[in-house]
Amino acid sequence: MNIHVLSLFPEMFEGVFNSSILKKAQEKEAVTLAVSDIRDFSENRHKQVDDYPYGGGAGMVLKPEPMFQAVESITAGRKPRVILMCPQGERFTQRKAEELAQEEELVLLCGHYEGYDERIREHLVTDEISIGDFVLTGGELPAMTVIDAVVRLLPGVLGKADSHIQDSFSTGLLEHPHYTRPADFRGMKVPDVLTSGNHAKIDEWREEQSLKRTLLRRPDLLEALELTPKQQKVLEKLKNEM
Repeated sequence: MNIHVLSLFPEMFEGVFNSSILKKAQEKEAVTLAVSDIRDFSENRHKQVDDYPYGGGAGMVLKPEPMFQAVESITAGRKPRVILMCPQGERFTQRKAEELAQEEELVLLCGHYEGYDERIREHLVTDEISIGDFVLTGGELPAMTVIDAVVRLLPGVLGKADSHIQDSFSTGLLEHPHYTRPADFRGMKVPDVLTSGNHAKIDEWREEQSLKRTLLRRPDLLEALELTPKQQKVLEKLKNEM
């Protein structure tokens, strides 16, 4: 996969792209990550990329010319997904990450200031994504979030091919609790079932804990999930106990 980011602050990505999973993914040639400065595509001799909004109002608006020229220069006639990082966009979810991970190329646009010229939204981008109902200084941090969530899903990136399958939200539920050595830490013991060696019982315990954690912390997820008869039975049991 090729991912190209357009930003007014490309230096913000250096540490993120050269650390942890994203660094390993590039070393394994699972992904190519690149960042370009939007100012490099400005026709203004002062490299201005924003201007006052027509009709008045506070703040500055990103101009269409540099954005269009940047995307056209990067894509060279190709038609990749062009994603606008925007608080008005679609809420980013694990499902969206899985969808984007199927693409061969992504272009992410990171804005600043008051907003974008509407022609960028209407004629340049294919997707608008928000990572939550709040406003940040710019689109860089959301873009990093999206890239991290997508790249870890690419084949060969994680140590085990199915490492991400049990992640929270991948199954529609929150992930079950995890424990490691020592089995007894200051009197706080690992549940007996996890040290029993009975993998069928362990799987049952993990599913029950996943349902319980989701019920307690994110019951809204259960409303949108089609549970199996077995899961429904476990859920009823948990509700009665609570």
